[in-house]
Amino acid sequence: MIRRRLDRLFAACLGSLLAVAMQAPPARADVGDVTEYPITTPESFPAGITAGQDRALWFTESNADKIGRITTTGTVTEFAVPTESSFPFDITQGPDRALWFTEGAADKIGRITTAGAVTEFPLPVTGSFPTGITQGPDRALWFTESGTNKIGRMRPDGTVTEYAIPTPDSYPYHIAAGPGGVWFTELIAGRIGRVDLFGNVTEYPLPTGYEFPSDIAAGPGGMWFTASDQIGRITRSGTITLFPRPNPGGGADGITRGPDGNMWYADQYGHIGRITPTGEITEFPVAGGADKVPFNIATGPDQHVWFTELFGNAIGRVEALPGRGGGPNVTGPQPTPTGPRHKHPRRLLPCGTGTSPGAALFCR
Repeated sequence: MIRRRLDRLFAACLGSLLAVAMQAPPARADVGDVTEYPITTPESFPAGITAGQDRALWFTESNADKIGRITTTGTVTEFAVPTESSFPFDITQGPDRALWFTEGAADKIGRITTAGAVTEFPLPVTGSFPTGITQGPDRALWFTESGTNKIGRMRPDGTVTEYAIPTPDSYPYHIAAGPGGVWFTELIAGRIGRVDLFGNVTEYPLPTGYEFPSDIAAGPGGMWFTASDQIGRITRSGTITLFPRPNPGGGADGITRGPDGNMWYADQYGHIGRITPTGEITEFPVAGGADKVPFNIATGPDQHVWFTELFGNAIGRVEALPGRGGGPNVTGPQPTPTGPRHKHPRRLLPCGTGTSPGAALFCR
């Protein structure tokens, strides 16, 4: 069972949240300042996060079979997913004002209205293990099937079409709309894929094949993706540039376009990062973040960036608008289109192709 695997793999570490001195006047928030909001359900392991049309953030609780909602002032509400041990993982805003999410262990795509009503749509193949999900340019829901090595497309009425990925056992992970269709990461194969609206799949190998691409999002000049200790960009024509992070360790995961026009990402080893269109990277530390594991990330309606803390059982917010300083750990643009083979880092991702899809997502 996914829940039992998670219980064995995790030791939830919710440290003390940042406190504010009772008598001190509130300081003006600067770029990179982090605020954290605990989730009511313990050991819920929040994973995916997205902004809803109700001006709140919505997130999945992968170990609690719940979908959470948090306002920009930090009020959390939780809604139960009907299927037990379904492993809700990624979530996206749909074309109908509702939020759509993957249920990997249940082989279902879920839909939740902003009022909290949940509908589930079963996929046609057992063991498909849907992981990432996005709204495509055709207003359909597109998702990765890490268990069957396919990309799925679901219309709002639940009708599903599937497209096979040419590279076997590629482990398609995250997916995002972009130029020419939808783009996705192939975690094990070390490739970036694109499927157009006719179902044609194109794959672009990364320089060594050992970059372990994770999340992907549209941004300046193409699609941006996290790749262990690097941040990558791929143009529509397939040109790839990699930028090394200032704190290497293989933890970069979620990525999103911020309100300032830069790309922001979550680093599992305890940072929130920002990269400019020219490749300048700044990483802001999250207090105790290596234990809390910043995981996925989204831009909120308040023009700041929000992220999930997988082990910290909390939702974090980082100030994204210009303030007093550039922050610590700044590195200039240093593109590395090629490079030596990278050692597989310690990260909460697959241990190997023989690992079951559910356990693999959080395998060390």
